[in-house]
Amino acid sequence: MARDASRVEAFSDAVIAIVLTLMAVELLQLGEVPSGRGLAEALGHEWPAYLAYVITFAIVGQVWLTHHNMWRYVVRVDQMLLVLNLLLLLFVAAIPFTADLLADNLRGSVADQRLTAALYVGAVLGEALFFNLSWWWARRRRLLHPDLDPRLARAVALRFLLGPVLYLVAFAFVFVDPVLSLCLYLLLVGVYLVRGPGDLPSSTPT
Repeated sequence: MARDASRVEAFSDAVIAIVLTLMAVELLQLGEVPSGRGLAEALGHEWPAYLAYVITFAIVGQVWLTHHNMWRYVVRVDQMLLVLNLLLLLFVAAIPFTADLLADNLRGSVADQRLTAALYVGAVLGEALFFNLSWWWARRRRLLHPDLDPRLARAVALRFLLGPVLYLVAFAFVFVDPVLSLCLYLLLVGVYLVRGPGDLPSSTPT
């Protein structure tokens, strides 16, 4: 028997909030400043961690926005949708770990850069794939609001499909320049910030 979706959304919000907090703790650190090095120089030395933080915060923030917009239309849940949502959160929770690895190895060997970039894209690609599967299952099992326009449901599905493709494109650039690859993730987040099918309206009519 299907159940109300509010508890699932509340649980997901809590997990994403914890992920963002842990990410800040992991990446926004500055150890003891070595003698002979000023604070500005020490902060500048940690630029890979700060870059990874900004990009990863943007990605996880975009995940939260997309999750929130998607679950506005889900009125009931079943066991499979719960499992798919948990698997989505599994990959979201792994993103801070992969971001920390990426920050630590951004100035390492080419092999290390590519390996950590692959782990990073694996985490963000995993959550994007399970977004797609969750929406597909909710549509298939009629767990969405009965008044939802089928054309809008298809448009949302097409927009979700864009995510995995764009993440793979960004990953391909790691073979050109790891920093450029990271910056492309920010550009892709910007694409999703443009209001699209299924998003909240820009303002509420009075």
